[in-house]
Amino acid sequence: MRSDVIAEFCGTALLLAVVVGSGIMGERLAGGNDAVALLTNSLATGAGLYVLILTLGPVSGAQFNPAVSGLLSLCGEQSWGVTGRYAVAQFGGAVAGVLLAHAMFAEDLLQVSTHVRAGPSQWLSEFVATGGLLGVIALCSRHRPAALPQAVGLYIMAAYWFTASTSFANPAVTVARSLTDTFAGIAPAGVPGFVGAQVVAVGVVALLVRGRGERKDRG
Repeated sequence: MRSDVIAEFCGTALLLAVVVGSGIMGERLAGGNDAVALLTNSLATGAGLYVLILTLGPVSGAQFNPAVSGLLSLCGEQSWGVTGRYAVAQFGGAVAGVLLAHAMFAEDLLQVSTHVRAGPSQWLSEFVATGGLLGVIALCSRHRPAALPQAVGLYIMAAYWFTASTSFANPAVTVARSLTDTFAGIAPAGVPGFVGAQVVAVGVVALLVRGRGERKDRG
Protein backbone atom coordinates (compact mmCIF):
# COMPACT_ATOMS: atom_id res chain seq x y z
CA MET A 1 0.00 0.00 0.00
CA ARG A 2 1.18 3.54 -0.75
CA SER A 3 2.87 5.39 2.09
CA ASP A 4 0.70 8.49 1.59
CA VAL A 5 -2.51 6.46 1.94
CA ILE A 6 -1.16 4.79 5.08
CA ALA A 7 -0.29 8.23 6.45
CA GLU A 8 -3.83 9.46 5.82
CA PHE A 9 -5.31 6.40 7.53
CA CYS A 10 -3.02 6.58 10.56
CA GLY A 11 -3.24 10.36 10.87
CA THR A 12 -7.02 10.38 10.76
CA ALA A 13 -7.18 7.48 13.22
CA LEU A 14 -4.93 9.31 15.67
CA LEU A 15 -6.93 12.51 15.22
CA LEU A 16 -10.15 10.72 16.20
CA ALA A 17 -8.41 9.00 19.09
CA VAL A 18 -7.42 12.46 20.33
CA VAL A 19 -10.90 13.95 19.80
CA VAL A 20 -12.85 11.11 21.40
CA GLY A 21 -10.25 10.16 24.01
CA SER A 22 -9.79 13.70 25.30
CA GLY A 23 -13.56 14.09 25.39
CA ILE A 24 -13.88 11.00 27.57
CA MET A 25 -11.03 12.05 29.86
CA GLY A 26 -12.30 15.62 30.09
CA GLU A 27 -15.82 14.55 30.97
CA ARG A 28 -14.61 12.09 33.61
CA LEU A 29 -12.41 14.67 35.32
CA ALA A 30 -14.62 17.76 34.93
CA GLY A 31 -17.11 16.76 37.61
CA GLY A 32 -20.10 17.65 35.45
CA ASN A 33 -18.69 20.98 34.25
CA ASP A 34 -19.16 20.89 30.48
CA ALA A 35 -17.08 24.04 29.97
CA VAL A 36 -14.04 22.37 31.52
CA ALA A 37 -14.64 19.22 29.46
CA LEU A 38 -14.90 21.27 26.25
CA LEU A 39 -11.76 23.22 27.13
CA THR A 40 -9.87 19.96 27.62
CA ASN A 41 -11.26 18.58 24.37
CA SER A 42 -10.39 21.67 22.33
CA LEU A 43 -6.85 22.04 23.70
CA ALA A 44 -6.03 18.39 23.06
CA THR A 45 -7.50 18.48 19.55
CA GLY A 46 -5.63 21.64 18.56
CA ALA A 47 -2.35 20.31 19.91
CA GLY A 48 -2.89 16.91 18.31
CA LEU A 49 -3.61 18.45 14.92
CA TYR A 50 -0.45 20.55 15.11
CA VAL A 51 1.71 17.50 15.81
CA LEU A 52 0.02 15.30 13.20
CA ILE A 53 0.27 17.89 10.42
CA LEU A 54 3.89 18.66 11.29
CA THR A 55 4.76 14.95 11.32
CA LEU A 56 2.76 13.56 8.39
CA GLY A 57 2.56 16.63 6.18
CA PRO A 58 5.71 15.67 4.24
CA VAL A 59 4.26 12.21 3.53
CA SER A 60 0.67 12.87 2.40
CA GLY A 61 -0.02 16.55 2.94
CA ALA A 62 -1.73 15.62 6.23
CA GLN A 63 -5.22 16.25 4.87
CA PHE A 64 -7.11 13.89 7.22
CA ASN A 65 -10.37 15.33 5.85
CA PRO A 66 -12.40 14.52 2.70
CA ALA A 67 -13.45 18.18 2.57
CA VAL A 68 -9.82 19.28 2.27
CA SER A 69 -9.05 16.56 -0.28
CA GLY A 70 -12.14 17.45 -2.30
CA LEU A 71 -11.26 21.15 -2.31
CA LEU A 72 -7.77 20.38 -3.65
CA SER A 73 -9.27 18.38 -6.52
CA LEU A 74 -11.89 21.02 -7.32
CA CYS A 75 -9.10 23.60 -7.50
CA GLY A 76 -6.97 21.39 -9.76
CA GLU A 77 -4.22 20.86 -7.20
CA GLN A 78 -4.75 17.11 -6.73
CA SER A 79 -6.15 14.36 -8.95
CA TRP A 80 -9.54 12.87 -8.14
CA GLY A 81 -7.86 9.45 -8.01
CA VAL A 82 -5.68 10.58 -5.11
CA THR A 83 -8.68 12.20 -3.41
CA GLY A 84 -10.66 8.98 -3.74
CA ARG A 85 -7.89 6.89 -2.16
CA TYR A 86 -7.44 9.43 0.59
CA ALA A 87 -11.17 9.58 1.33
CA VAL A 88 -11.36 5.81 1.79
CA ALA A 89 -8.35 5.95 4.12
CA GLN A 90 -9.78 8.92 6.03
CA PHE A 91 -13.19 7.34 6.66
CA GLY A 92 -11.60 4.01 7.61
CA GLY A 93 -9.03 5.70 9.83
CA ALA A 94 -11.69 7.80 11.55
CA VAL A 95 -13.70 4.72 12.54
CA ALA A 96 -10.52 2.96 13.68
CA GLY A 97 -9.62 5.97 15.82
CA VAL A 98 -12.97 5.91 17.60
CA LEU A 99 -12.57 2.21 18.36
CA LEU A 100 -9.04 2.85 19.64
CA ALA A 101 -10.28 5.57 22.00
CA HIS A 102 -13.01 3.28 23.31
CA ALA A 103 -10.46 0.52 23.93
CA MET A 104 -8.05 2.83 25.76
CA PHE A 105 -10.78 3.98 28.15
CA ALA A 106 -12.38 0.55 28.63
CA GLU A 107 -15.58 1.67 26.90
CA ASP A 108 -17.80 -0.63 24.84
CA LEU A 109 -16.15 -0.79 21.43
CA LEU A 110 -19.36 -0.60 19.43
CA GLN A 111 -21.63 2.32 20.29
CA VAL A 112 -24.21 4.57 18.66
CA SER A 113 -24.38 8.16 19.82
CA THR A 114 -27.49 9.64 21.41
CA HIS A 115 -26.05 13.19 21.50
CA VAL A 116 -28.52 15.24 19.44
CA ARG A 117 -26.90 17.92 17.27
CA ALA A 118 -29.35 19.22 14.68
CA GLY A 119 -31.18 22.28 13.42
CA PRO A 120 -30.39 25.38 11.35
CA SER A 121 -27.99 26.91 13.88
CA GLN A 122 -25.94 23.72 13.95
CA TRP A 123 -25.87 23.47 10.15
CA LEU A 124 -24.85 27.12 9.82
CA SER A 125 -22.13 26.50 12.39
CA GLU A 126 -20.77 23.60 10.36
CA PHE A 127 -20.83 25.70 7.19
CA VAL A 128 -18.86 28.45 8.94
CA ALA A 129 -16.48 26.03 10.66
CA THR A 130 -15.71 24.12 7.46
CA GLY A 131 -15.49 27.19 5.25
CA GLY A 132 -13.19 28.89 7.74
CA LEU A 133 -10.93 25.85 7.99
CA LEU A 134 -10.68 25.51 4.21
CA GLY A 135 -10.00 29.22 3.86
CA VAL A 136 -7.21 29.04 6.44
CA ILE A 137 -5.66 26.08 4.62
CA ALA A 138 -5.96 27.64 1.15
CA LEU A 139 -4.54 31.04 2.11
CA CYS A 140 -1.89 29.76 4.52
CA SER A 141 -0.68 27.17 2.00
CA ARG A 142 -0.22 29.92 -0.57
CA HIS A 143 1.26 32.67 1.59
CA ARG A 144 2.63 31.12 4.82
CA PRO A 145 3.06 27.36 4.23
CA ALA A 146 5.47 26.92 7.15
CA ALA A 147 2.78 28.20 9.53
CA LEU A 148 0.08 25.78 8.36
CA PRO A 149 0.30 23.31 11.30
CA GLN A 150 -0.06 26.10 13.85
CA ALA A 151 -2.80 27.85 11.89
CA VAL A 152 -4.98 24.75 11.52
CA GLY A 153 -4.52 23.65 15.12
CA LEU A 154 -5.32 27.10 16.50
CA TYR A 155 -8.31 27.60 14.19
CA ILE A 156 -9.93 24.33 15.23
CA MET A 157 -9.20 25.07 18.88
CA ALA A 158 -10.99 28.42 18.53
CA ALA A 159 -13.84 27.02 16.44
CA TYR A 160 -14.71 24.54 19.19
CA TRP A 161 -15.82 27.62 21.11
CA PHE A 162 -17.23 30.09 18.58
CA THR A 163 -19.47 27.61 16.72
CA ALA A 164 -22.61 26.05 18.19
CA SER A 165 -21.67 22.68 16.68
CA THR A 166 -18.17 22.68 18.26
CA SER A 167 -16.68 22.53 14.75
CA PHE A 168 -16.65 19.04 13.30
CA ALA A 169 -15.66 20.53 9.89
CA ASN A 170 -14.88 17.08 8.46
CA PRO A 171 -17.24 14.48 6.92
CA ALA A 172 -15.09 11.53 8.07
CA VAL A 173 -14.94 12.88 11.61
CA THR A 174 -18.70 13.46 11.59
CA VAL A 175 -19.55 9.92 10.50
CA ALA A 176 -17.10 8.35 12.94
CA ARG A 177 -18.32 10.43 15.88
CA SER A 178 -21.81 8.98 15.39
CA LEU A 179 -20.24 5.72 16.60
CA THR A 180 -19.39 6.99 20.08
CA ASP A 181 -21.94 7.69 22.80
CA THR A 182 -19.46 9.86 24.69
CA PHE A 183 -18.82 13.59 25.02
CA ALA A 184 -17.72 13.96 21.39
CA GLY A 185 -20.61 12.03 19.84
CA ILE A 186 -23.33 13.02 17.39
CA ALA A 187 -26.56 11.06 16.93
CA PRO A 188 -26.71 9.42 13.46
CA ALA A 189 -29.81 11.44 12.55
CA GLY A 190 -27.71 14.60 12.74
CA VAL A 191 -24.98 13.38 10.40
CA PRO A 192 -26.65 14.19 7.03
CA GLY A 193 -27.25 17.82 8.00
CA PHE A 194 -23.66 18.28 9.18
CA VAL A 195 -22.15 16.61 6.12
CA GLY A 196 -24.45 18.55 3.81
CA ALA A 197 -23.32 21.85 5.33
CA GLN A 198 -19.68 20.77 5.02
CA VAL A 199 -20.12 19.87 1.34
CA VAL A 200 -21.74 23.22 0.60
CA ALA A 201 -18.81 24.96 2.29
CA VAL A 202 -16.38 23.04 0.06
CA GLY A 203 -18.23 24.21 -3.04
CA VAL A 204 -18.35 27.85 -1.92
CA VAL A 205 -14.67 27.98 -0.97
CA ALA A 206 -13.69 26.26 -4.22
CA LEU A 207 -15.56 28.92 -6.20
CA LEU A 208 -13.85 31.69 -4.24
CA VAL A 209 -10.38 30.19 -4.57
CA ARG A 210 -10.77 29.49 -8.29
CA GLY A 211 -12.26 32.92 -8.91
CA ARG A 212 -9.35 34.57 -7.12
CA GLY A 213 -6.90 32.53 -9.19
CA GLU A 214 -8.59 33.54 -12.45
CA ARG A 215 -8.49 37.22 -11.49
CA LYS A 216 -4.77 36.97 -10.75
CA ASP A 217 -4.17 35.22 -14.10
CA ARG A 218 -5.88 38.10 -15.90
CA GLY A 219 -3.54 40.49 -14.15
